[in-house]
Amino acid sequence: MQIRSMTKQDLLNVAKVHREAFPRQLHSEQWITCNFSAYPRIRLFVAENEGMILGYVQWIEKSGFRKEVILELEQIAVLPSQQKHGVGSLLISESLKMIKEELSQRDATIKHILVSTRTDNEAQKLYKKVLNAQPEVVISNLFSADEVLMIARNPLV
Repeated sequence: MQIRSMTKQDLLNVAKVHREAFPRQLHSEQWITCNFSAYPRIRLFVAENEGMILGYVQWIEKSGFRKEVILELEQIAVLPSQQKHGVGSLLISESLKMIKEELSQRDATIKHILVSTRTDNEAQKLYKKVLNAQPEVVISNLFSADEVLMIARNPLV
């Protein structure tokens, strides 16, 4: 499996992953396309195996381009058939290495990482394990349920 920056040729396949992973969210192709177009504020990476996109991760730089970057793991998705096989962990850890390298070229570093997710989402375990993210606050009824905001103050990656 390879983790790499998303390319324009990946748009339809990444939109397919988005559609399968987030059935309540609409207009997957438009969502992925507009976010892909926002580089370098938004960075997308894919997990690919034998030409098949298994998942993606989307990172956003918050509040302008700063020397100490607040990065948000805005969205991560893995095809349901590929979940629980380490794809998400690898997407996060490998893409963060690439982001750190890019940021170092402008003499910037990652200060904190934000993550928000539903309070009932098992992915919280992944964010704790891979990023050392800890719950900070719960916002009731934000999207489809209660949302927990997690912060990795000392990211492990």
